[in-house]
Amino acid sequence: MSSSDLVIPSASDVNATISELFPGTGNACAEMGPGFAVAQRRIDDEMLRPGGFVSGPTQFGLADAALWYMVFAAIGRIEPMAMTSELSIRYLRPAQGEMLWAKATLESAGRRNVVGTVRIWCDDRESKPSSTAQGTYALPM
Repeated sequence: MSSSDLVIPSASDVNATISELFPGTGNACAEMGPGFAVAQRRIDDEMLRPGGFVSGPTQFGLADAALWYMVFAAIGRIEPMAMTSELSIRYLRPAQGEMLWAKATLESAGRRNVVGTVRIWCDDRESKPSSTAQGTYALPM
């Protein structure tokens, strides 16, 4: 099957799977498309550092979720057993807002690994990312 033949799961299908298999994550899939996925998370007071900045672990977790969703778009199916094999993040500026967003884009996809890059931002400030991440997901054998 070529990449143009892939059937990309819908965001609602991804969210239904998350709700069933991984409830309580707080992350949601907002959008899926060829080679990308967008994740979102509403910011609660528990996620804030002093000064009202969104914590690093919160941003890291959403980056990981966005990559996981992007894997589904890259392989054309929801694969719950796809696992993070490597993920690094660079914090660029403080994140402040009510909604945290992360857009993962596909760098490469093979039989065993999928690699992507993620931009994280708050509210509608996509042009001003708070952090950027890159990671690899391993596909089950």
